[in-house]
Order: sequence, then structure tokens, then C-alpha cells
Amino acid sequence: MAKYDLVIIGSGPGGYVAAIRAGQWGLKTAVVEKDPFLGGTCLHVGCIPTKVFLHHADIYDYFQRAEEFGFEVKDVKINWPAMLSRKDKIVKKHAGGIASLFRKHKVESITGWGRIAGPGRVSVEKDGKVTELETTYTMLATGSEARTLPGVEIDDIILTNREILQMQAIPKSMVVVGCGAVGVEFASLFRTFGTEVTLLEALPRIVPLEDEEISPELEKAFKKKGIRIETGAMVESVKKDAKGAAVAFKDKSGKAQSIAAEKVLIAVGRRPLTENCGLEKTKAKLERGFIHADSFLQTAEPNLYAIGDIVAGLPQLAHAASMEGIIAVGRMAGKEVQPFDKKRCPAATYCEPQIGSIGLTEKQAREAGFDVKTGKFPFLANSKATILGQHEGFIKVVAEAKYGEILGVHAIGPLATEIIAEPVAALGLEATLDDMAATIHAHPTVWEAMGDAFNSVRGLAINF
Repeated sequence: MAKYDLVIIGSGPGGYVAAIRAGQWGLKTAVVEKDPFLGGTCLHVGCIPTKVFLHHADIYDYFQRAEEFGFEVKDVKINWPAMLSRKDKIVKKHAGGIASLFRKHKVESITGWGRIAGPGRVSVEKDGKVTELETTYTMLATGSEARTLPGVEIDDIILTNREILQMQAIPKSMVVVGCGAVGVEFASLFRTFGTEVTLLEALPRIVPLEDEEISPELEKAFKKKGIRIETGAMVESVKKDAKGAAVAFKDKSGKAQSIAAEKVLIAVGRRPLTENCGLEKTKAKLERGFIHADSFLQTAEPNLYAIGDIVAGLPQLAHAASMEGIIAVGRMAGKEVQPFDKKRCPAATYCEPQIGSIGLTEKQAREAGFDVKTGKFPFLANSKATILGQHEGFIKVVAEAKYGEILGVHAIGPLATEIIAEPVAALGLEATLDDMAATIHAHPTVWEAMGDAFNSVRGLAINF
């Protein structure tokens, strides 16, 4: 029986990052992955391929506005097969990169279905053969898969994030059920490519996890693009027909409606993949399939850690999983590590306009009992945004009134997913409004709008 310090089940952005860090800290580590490739959902059918297409959509949008920038461009055509090919090349390159990093840090990669066989033991099943590994620590990083609706069967017409990335042609029409990050990203990119898009959301607003002022701003931008949005929409059925599929729903007034489309994307959240992992042999506690773990990602079972989308109460985000893995391995290696704090974990949504956020929304801050003061700076007043031709959106800062503690920052607009990095660092270092007001921002940049946003809380923004 092979012996390890750590065996990780799953090679997504949580598992592979944890494995590399474990190798760096001298732990003999193995990663068990059921697929013949490394990288998990994020790399192969999630974050990376989606962002490839979103970048292509941004380029195409610039071509459509070429005259505004002084170019005469005619007959620009979308080569969808070429885009699919580029997406596949990027994914393959980075999967190979993970394998190379494993070799560099002496991490062993084992293909097969991994499950906990008992205390300190992991079994690996492949082609009907079962082998066993002995380990001091075990980490579950098995990720999640798309939820669907009751009675709805996924195929080449009714899609999740997996199937939509393999479509061989751009559809003429699409209904997207669910308006979280996945839903609005696909709606944004396919509308740019000419698809007639309808968004259906059961809650009163789209991107419902974002600050309350972000949602109407995105809705305004989407409607300007020609995206139909129905909030408060309760989907009753999704059925295939001769031309694609029909979605029946009740709108927010209770009126029955139906929409026909060539494709339907189901984007109603993700469920944890914790079945058949051997958890019944442990003391780990589960709730609706999610595993309970402490702020260092340790479960109720000694030496068993869980990270990523399978952990109860934590954000289902690739970068969250990566940091959770680093924290967990730090504990195993006896290093000084900080506990995971979801209030310090940024969210990034890559639709157009982009959304980046960190910390408490205004509503959450008030409900938590803070004396709240907010400030807002529009990208309309930012010179680099004017140069880019991207004026939509704003940055909103939520702060504590007396001492200037920064509680949250919420941005919608150009490069929002990039410039949110500054407030992520600010919250992590417990910076105040005074600290950020004294920070010099390069000019001209989209990023300098952050400086005005922090100053706007006290009515001291320079450019607005």
C-alpha cells in the first residue's frame, strides 16, 4: 500500500493548488482525479472556456463599433469553429501546465474514482480494479455540477454550462433560466454574437447576490443591448418541440406566458458532488449534500479536510477553493495561516458590463448594525473609460460613518473584475477611507476611479 502525507480527491482549482502548495512545503502528496485530465470543471467546462468566449465577444463588439474609433471595417464574420478551436487549445495548454507543475513539485497524479475507505485510507477504482492508498491527511475537493429543474432532461437543446460550450453553431434564440453569474455571462456573450436572448429569474432582481444598486444598472445595460428580462418569473416547464424548446412560466403578475427558443440554458445554481465519496465511513457532517467544515476547512473527522464547492456556507468560486486549499494545507504542515473569511473573498462576473465586488452590500451592512455611509463614482467621469468607449456603470463604496472602516466595494463597468483587486487588499489589511484617499492612483487608468470612489464617501471626489 502506497503511503502519503496527503491524498487529495479532485484536481480542480482547489485540489491542484492545494497539491502544489503541499509539495512546496514538503508533504508527500497524491491527487486522485476521475477524469483523464487535470483542472476540473473550472478549466475544462467553466471559468476558463467561458472567459475565452467572453473575450471574443468583447473583440467582436469593438469591431461593431469600429467607426467610433476611426476604423473602416466591413464584413466582419464570426468563425465559431475557430473560436471553439482556440478555446480547446487554451484549455489543453493550461491542463498541461498543471501536469508540469505537479512534476516540478513531486505531486503524484492518479487517475480513477477516489473515495474514503476508512481512517487514513483512500481507495482508487479504475477499470474495475481497486487499489488503496495510505495517508495521514485526506482532502475532498470534488467540486460541483449544474443543478437542473424537476422533470427537465439535459441534452443538446436544453443545456447546462457543459453542453453550451460544445455547441457547433451560434443559436438564433436562447432562453436563460437563472440570472446569477453563469446566466448573465452567457446571456451577454451570445447577445453580442446576435442571439435573441431572454433572461428568466425567479427572484425580484437579476444578479441577486450583488449590491442592490448593481442589479438595476446591469438590467439597464442589458435592455439597451436588446436582452429581454423577466424577473419574478416562476418557470413551470421546459419542453422540447420541433424548433427547439418552449419554456412556460408565470410572470411577476401571475400571468401565464410561454417563450420558444432554439436553445435553453439552465443556470439555476450548482450542487455539491459528495455522493459515493465514502463519507458514510467518517464523522463528517453533511447538510443537503454540503460538508460542514471549520474556518480552516477541517471536518468533524480527524485529519479530513474539505474545500471548494462542497463546503457548506462558503462561496462556490474557483479562487475561494484555491485559498481554502492553501489554508488547509498550511494547517497540515504546521504553518501560520489565517482562517478563511468569506467577507474577504471577491466575486467577479464577466458579463458586459463587468461586475466586481467584495465585502458587505449596503443592505447587509445596515442589517449588521453599522452606521453606514456610502459613496458612488460613475465611470462616465473617468477619462480612461471615455478612451475605451465604455461609460456604463459606477463604483460604490460602503463604509462605517464614524471611523471610515471600509465594509464593502461594488463595481459595475469597464475592467471591474480587475480593479476590484485594490479593495480586496484594502479590506484584507483593514484599511480605512483615509488610507485609501491617500493612495496615489496612476492616470489615466480605469483603476483611478477607485480613488474618487473612496473619496466620494465624504463628498471629496475630484472628478465628479
